[in-house]
Amino acid sequence: MNWTEQAPALADLEDHATKALNTLAPKDVPEGAVLFSPGESVKGYVIVLSGRVNVCLTGASGREMQLYAVEPGQSCIQSTLGLMGDEAYSAEAVVAEPTRLVLLPKALFLDLLDQSAAFRHLVFSAFADRMQIVMQLLEKVAFQRIESRLAAALLSTVDAKGDVLATHQELASRLGTAREVVSRRLEVWARFGWVQTTRGKINLIDINALQAIAENT
Repeated sequence: MNWTEQAPALADLEDHATKALNTLAPKDVPEGAVLFSPGESVKGYVIVLSGRVNVCLTGASGREMQLYAVEPGQSCIQSTLGLMGDEAYSAEAVVAEPTRLVLLPKALFLDLLDQSAAFRHLVFSAFADRMQIVMQLLEKVAFQRIESRLAAALLSTVDAKGDVLATHQELASRLGTAREVVSRRLEVWARFGWVQTTRGKINLIDINALQAIAENT
């Protein structure tokens, strides 16, 4: 089976575009692998077939903020901007879980962008969707209280058992704040009986209380 059949977003591509893509081979990348770092030239356009890649910015202080995650059907702004504007990466991409992906070399990416209307539409639509997510993140960081953002992040990732499988550092990176800030908030909520924290896991005990905090922006 050709790998493009595993990517529903590519279903409407013209035959010549699909044929060109299928000359490439998928690659399995382990958790923790760094796909690119700030200052590196753009290697190509990544299509994620399974798994997840986190794209983060790191400030001079060492504080890290997750800009977005790239999952199947989603695009990477850093790669698109670099390929079209010939700019180096300004963020870092780290594989968050075992991931299968395909890397389109720059020459092929630009060729398909020029010759395939369906591929061009796919790239620009995905880019627009991703930019909207980044703008929402900037709005939250600028105007929403950290308590509200933390509560919302917990509620959005809780599983059926009421657990959030994330470290304090991972939550801090996602929210664009320091780990100590997240830890202090969780300690207070634990004293209130709203959450229970263990290594790498947070159990949500009082969903209603956290929901009220999330809505109090």
